[in-house]
Amino acid sequence: MTAADRIRAVFADAGCTGRLHARRCDDSTQEISIGGAERVVTASVYKLPLLLAYCRAVDAGRIDPLSRLTVDPADCTPGPTGLSALHDPVTLSRRDLATSMITVSDNAAADLLLGEIGLAAVHELVESAGLEQTRLVGGTSDVHRTLVRDTDTHDTAAAFAALADNDEAWTVSAYDPAYTSATTPEEMTRLLAALWRGEVVSDSQTEFARSVLRRQVWPHRIAAGFPHRGVTVAGKTGTIGIIRNEVAVVEFPDEYPVAVAVFTRAARADPALPAVDAAIAEAARIAVTELRRALPTE
Repeated sequence: MTAADRIRAVFADAGCTGRLHARRCDDSTQEISIGGAERVVTASVYKLPLLLAYCRAVDAGRIDPLSRLTVDPADCTPGPTGLSALHDPVTLSRRDLATSMITVSDNAAADLLLGEIGLAAVHELVESAGLEQTRLVGGTSDVHRTLVRDTDTHDTAAAFAALADNDEAWTVSAYDPAYTSATTPEEMTRLLAALWRGEVVSDSQTEFARSVLRRQVWPHRIAAGFPHRGVTVAGKTGTIGIIRNEVAVVEFPDEYPVAVAVFTRAARADPALPAVDAAIAEAARIAVTELRRALPTE
């Protein structure tokens, strides 16, 4: 059985559809692809190109990463983590906004950064990287507004409660890559590989972006497939309703890093689906294992 066949079986066993792409961060053309060219919903994976657009703005001098702003959580985009989970106004730097956006998938921080950088700057980053199938239509607050509209509810909490009801078969724009922010697994691994090769932003911002991605706190998806001492998983998750994703670079000591992107749609909309999370980990493990190569020795 090929690696691709094993990955398809993992997704089937978990009760989800899955799209995956993996490649080494070198000049090799070897890849693992299961629907890797198909368009998929990004969910919070959109924060990866937003992070890199922020880094480019820093490189261009348009944003001072150390400049501070004060944020009132009451005015923030809702989310289970980050600024909106706080009680009192907080002052932090733009650099820490970007860090919170990635490490804990802070919705409020992402929307604040997007407001400062502008959607056009993210489009410019995407276009310069040659990502023709990647499209960002807005931030998290924009997605929340469409969810409230599509579920005919009055606020974000009610909209997510409606989505989690398995007795309802919701057709919402947030699930359709034709109407919401979307990409392909292949384009996300291409972007990650370019970042790891230092081809997207300056050396200093490359190191910043890598370090922030390495500090993502969520251990239940791709990182769960690599519980080994010395292995680093630098990634960004994305979740909304039936959508569960993660893109990451897996780094083994003395080996070429491997970029992997996994995007899934579950048959159920439960807020927690451990079987699907585990499938993302196992699919990534199979793909990365197939592509591992040692660095040349001098």
